[in-house]
Amino acid sequence: MNPALCGLAVNEALPFELVGRLITIADADIAAGLAGRADLSREQAVDLASRVEESAVRLVHEGRLTAADINPLTQPQAALALLEQRAGDPEWARLFARDPDADRRAKLAACPGLPADVRETLAADPDVQVVAELALCTTPDLAARLARHPHAEVRTAVAGNEATPPQVLAMLITGEGLPPAERCLVCDREETPFTHDPHCPRLDCDLRSGASCAGSHESTLHEMAEQALWNPATPVGPLLRFADHPSSLLRARLAARPDLPPQSAARLAGDPVPGVRGELAQNPAIDEALIRVLAADRGHDVQRRLAHNPRVPLDVLSELATATKIGPSLLPRIAAASPSEIVDLSRSSHPVVRMLLAERRDLPAGIRDALADDPDAKVVKSIARHPGLSEAQLRSMVERHGSRVVAKVAANPETPPALLEDLTRHTPPVQKGLREVARHPGATGPALLACLADSQTRRLAAGHSALPPEAIVELLADPDGLVVEAAAANPSLPPAVMAQLIPDPGGA
Repeated sequence: MNPALCGLAVNEALPFELVGRLITIADADIAAGLAGRADLSREQAVDLASRVEESAVRLVHEGRLTAADINPLTQPQAALALLEQRAGDPEWARLFARDPDADRRAKLAACPGLPADVRETLAADPDVQVVAELALCTTPDLAARLARHPHAEVRTAVAGNEATPPQVLAMLITGEGLPPAERCLVCDREETPFTHDPHCPRLDCDLRSGASCAGSHESTLHEMAEQALWNPATPVGPLLRFADHPSSLLRARLAARPDLPPQSAARLAGDPVPGVRGELAQNPAIDEALIRVLAADRGHDVQRRLAHNPRVPLDVLSELATATKIGPSLLPRIAAASPSEIVDLSRSSHPVVRMLLAERRDLPAGIRDALADDPDAKVVKSIARHPGLSEAQLRSMVERHGSRVVAKVAANPETPPALLEDLTRHTPPVQKGLREVARHPGATGPALLACLADSQTRRLAAGHSALPPEAIVELLADPDGLVVEAAAANPSLPPAVMAQLIPDPGGA
């Protein structure tokens, strides 16, 4: 990989004629950058796709190529990408449905809106993975038919398909009305009983870790239950049997269901595994009484996850904030707090509660200013990125709390350039603060030059358009390839230097 050319490929200031020159010498890495350019002409896109097939898929996703630009025989991946977007020729689908490459047939099977005859062909495919891909996203009527497929892998895919009719999903869970599955991927390949070693040394083995079959396709049926529990189309009634299942993973999936009835929720609140109770704690379906019960649960991560429940009462949240480490994040309940609740939270005697409130970016000016003057550094760190703070307020934060708030002050989009320069001279240096300065849109040349002294920050500063051109050119010789790539991508790199970096395809 040539880092300078990869950087030029994404440089938004690269002249049109140099884009064309770069296309003529592009490899897969350079083409990946070129394919994302907004200024690529249709002719350039077609030329790039014909030279580097990997780029054609990206160009399709970017909307730069149409079916008229693609030959499915020579550019099959791009053709499949168009079919995935419902923009390909239906005849291509019929072509790929009989492709000898099973991976291509599987990719086709995952495409929406396939013609009915193509779906039927794929449903009868001899490769079970192709049929499973189809089952995962096909129409309700075909999903209902594939639920009776003799292979458990296909039934598992049907269980994950949200278009599968609810009554069919219930049958997959209970087994009632369906013949037993005859095969799974394990017994297809191994003599049963067999359990796959999680540390299997065989390089040609693609069985899932822990896959097992003793004749009843145990691990695949477990995966089918997982899919059905995740699927919002599955009626909750048949799923309640998993409240006492030996698998804590299945119990946890049930605990997270938004349609979980109260009696089942109360039952899962006594689960011996904290992970199950943690899933329950974050579930918006649980009522206030159960929330208060779980608030006293000292199991690993239960209280922290309860704090993220959008229905947690604020008095409970205040208790949780002091009982567990939540960290500076905007909790759903605080994001939804009313104006009067915001006032109450701002007056909390617990600094961590004020910190959590300070994570909002829409606070009234008076409350914002009061939190900016808070004596606790963690509150100030959270409010430091709030819009509307004056330069005097931001400087005061640094004077009062020093290194603890430098990075957050530097990350405020409204921090003035002069203050950014001062932050680069802070003693002791704050590496996170330098990184924020290096990516700040208002950073000046002097501030960015100060950032070059740190090896990690130099990668960010090298791509900043305010960096002086002479410094950008010097960074093209940096021993760190990521720095070189960032410098070459810098729109302030002189065009003459860009031209020197690109070899002349004619050799002149």
